[in-house]
Amino acid sequence: MGWLGKAVGAAGLWFACGLTAALAQPGTPEFASNEASHDTRFVAQWVMQSADHRGLPFAVVDKKGAHLYVFDAEGRLSGATPALLGQAVGDESAPDVGAHTQAGEVPMHERTTPAGRFISRPGQNLDGEHVVWVDYGSAFAIHRLRPGASMRAREARLASASPGDNRASLGCVVVPAAFYESVVQPVLGRSRAVIYVLPETRSVHDVFGAA
Repeated sequence: MGWLGKAVGAAGLWFACGLTAALAQPGTPEFASNEASHDTRFVAQWVMQSADHRGLPFAVVDKKGAHLYVFDAEGRLSGATPALLGQAVGDESAPDVGAHTQAGEVPMHERTTPAGRFISRPGQNLDGEHVVWVDYGSAFAIHRLRPGASMRAREARLASASPGDNRASLGCVVVPAAFYESVVQPVLGRSRAVIYVLPETRSVHDVFGAA
């Protein structure tokens, strides 16, 4: 099996997030593979060097690459996986998307996965399912792939090599059930965490002010 969706230990190879190897230092995030994007590496390193995560577990959502990276509070990569994201391109949440989601009627242009820095908290949805609320007011969460008529098609999208195939949710970050249970719930689902969602229409520097 490949590295995607597998938890890794602390003894991984150290990279410099697209910068030079000379910048590597204790606290630099570890990646088990060089497949993570430059922006993902840059933000993860910025988080650790600036302590922006305030000692909490954190995650980076790479919308362009359609991946979720989960880190413990020490910057160790707990796991990475392909993820389903909002069907509509955009970096903002529509004002009424939370109410529309609860009503089960979300217009296509509102199905965005918003970019930015979020303080998440574990909780439950209306069906009692464990989720990680990224932004409760807009019904934006990280949750597992759910059983149903669309499950097979969504599994195929997750397995596809093309990130464009992963645009299939109403805006939430949807991951394989096994990854949610083995990585997301133990790391992000027990306390508050910080979620960094990378933009797709703006630059990472504009969104996070990372220098």
